[in-house]
Amino acid sequence: MPASMTGFASITIDGDFGHATWELRAVNHRFLDLHFRLPDSLKTLETACREACQKHLRRGKIDCSLRFIPSENAQFTVNTDLIKQLTAAQETIADLCPTSTPSDLLRWPGVIKNPSFDEKALAAWLLTGLQQALDELILMRAKEGTQLAKLLNERLQAIRPLVDTISQSVPDMLKKQREKLQARLAELTADVDHQRFEQEVALIAQRMDIAEEIDRLNAHCEEVSHVLQSDEAIGRRLDFLMQELNRETNTVASKSVDKATTHTAVDLKVLIEQMREQVQNIE
Repeated sequence: MPASMTGFASITIDGDFGHATWELRAVNHRFLDLHFRLPDSLKTLETACREACQKHLRRGKIDCSLRFIPSENAQFTVNTDLIKQLTAAQETIADLCPTSTPSDLLRWPGVIKNPSFDEKALAAWLLTGLQQALDELILMRAKEGTQLAKLLNERLQAIRPLVDTISQSVPDMLKKQREKLQARLAELTADVDHQRFEQEVALIAQRMDIAEEIDRLNAHCEEVSHVLQSDEAIGRRLDFLMQELNRETNTVASKSVDKATTHTAVDLKVLIEQMREQVQNIE
């Protein structure tokens, strides 16, 4: 079943290392676009986070953030060399920045060093939390994808009888055109070349022939139904099929010489546009 590209997940984990919260926000995007907001001391974790996301997600803009609070038992250290450098710089610009306080220095990146944990163990623990968040996000996107598939199938079922109606109306349209042409010829006083008349009728029938368009519309509907059952990333393929359905419907409408058929084609276009809007949200 298809998956939606939108979703949200928040997972909090507690352990010996402290308290960590992962948040994942996903919205529509043409490709997989990953953005990470990690604490400065954990920036090295980004590569592993990116690989974990790429393993499970195919499309969408994903904002991934981590808040990490070390355990109360952990001991922080101060980068004294950096403090000395910042203090010297502060004295140099004291006249320009008289309101600066020690707390300003503490906010400078790298002044406060996190406790010295086993980096591999900490990374493994944090990535376990990320995996839980990914599982929650995938589940949410799958549920929404199921609803989208239901909506698409409903509209697909509404399209099929409209296509059949147009197909069945073609002989009647041709009959009406023949009768209209005969009526106009009856108003003429000159003799009618019946062979030429039949040729003209044949040309009109050829211009009105929408058999190929109807066949392609039915084929595209079958393909949409088939694709919706796939577990792969199907958003782009569905988007292409919506374009093809719309193109064939436009051709049918342009060949129509009957108001009822034209109205039916418009109804088709409305349904296809509704499907196209939903497809934009499928992974």
